[in-house]
Amino acid sequence: MQELHEGGEAPPTVVASSRSVVADLTDEHHLDTTDFEWPLLRSEQQTEIGEDLVVAAPPDGVAQSVEPEPVIGPTGRPWPDLPTPPLLTEHGPALIIAMCNQKGGVGKTTTTINLGAALAELGRHVLLVDFDPQGSLSVGLGVNPHTLSASIYNLLLSRDTSIDDVIDQTGVPGLDILPSNIDLAAAEIQLVSEVAREQTLVRLLESVRSRYDVILIDCAPSLGLLTINALTAADRVIMPLETEFFALRGIALLTDTIAKVQDRLNPKLEILGILGTMYDPRTLHSREVLERVVEAFGEQVFHTVIRRTVKFPETTVAGEPITTYAPTSPGAEAYRNLALEVLARCRVA
Repeated sequence: MQELHEGGEAPPTVVASSRSVVADLTDEHHLDTTDFEWPLLRSEQQTEIGEDLVVAAPPDGVAQSVEPEPVIGPTGRPWPDLPTPPLLTEHGPALIIAMCNQKGGVGKTTTTINLGAALAELGRHVLLVDFDPQGSLSVGLGVNPHTLSASIYNLLLSRDTSIDDVIDQTGVPGLDILPSNIDLAAAEIQLVSEVAREQTLVRLLESVRSRYDVILIDCAPSLGLLTINALTAADRVIMPLETEFFALRGIALLTDTIAKVQDRLNPKLEILGILGTMYDPRTLHSREVLERVVEAFGEQVFHTVIRRTVKFPETTVAGEPITTYAPTSPGAEAYRNLALEVLARCRVA
């Protein structure tokens, strides 16, 4: 019960503002007023902010489209648009591409096989030339080099052998192979005494150039006479580069050799691109090497990068390209992208 003052009236109600109460508390107990929230002020501030954030609709009432962010590829550059080229109604003359790097084990043979198979999937007629005495390209497509009755060695040094007797079909439609074996090692010595020895391969390939759309030459891991023959015959050169420091050092020497061939033997030769192979994004070293290559060579570096995978050694044992051995694997998709990029750069549509 509320007590009454004299005269029976209730005492007047004293209304103290929250600000004055808090002020008294702070004076007495040394409290920080910033620890207190002011509901009224906070609601007013929210109202003001809400009004400021209202975005007016366009006059026509149509929402503005926002352009999507570009997809960044493994090289750190925006991934290009690679449309599927149309099928050809006629074939030839072929564009000759040499797969060249004087360092061994960088993926030249693997790239030649799988790029050729990916191009064949796009309806191109492709000839693979095994120009390495080790015969790895032939083995990778199921050809036994020791049982060959004739190889590219016989074509280079004998006029009695027809190229049609040496060209063999593979298990991939539209993909043929010109095999070789260890006999080719002797050709480098025997060609030294030949007249115009650097043009021996180009004279050989001219006879079949009209049958194919692309001819890929798998070069030996050297800068000897066989490689010079391949560069003299080629229109373009692809340099597979393992994303490793020692492979990076050899690119400068290779570009110097290509420049000499351009000046003295084959003015139409051009570098089609540098292809990063055996890339492992989990390691800092691979990422740094790829970054340095892009910084040094820019747009000459293919956007496609071939990553390490156990599927590639397995395809060698199976004697077929990865596009048929593991058609849905990341390695197969990478070489299909490379085929689209090669055709886009060469304007072979």
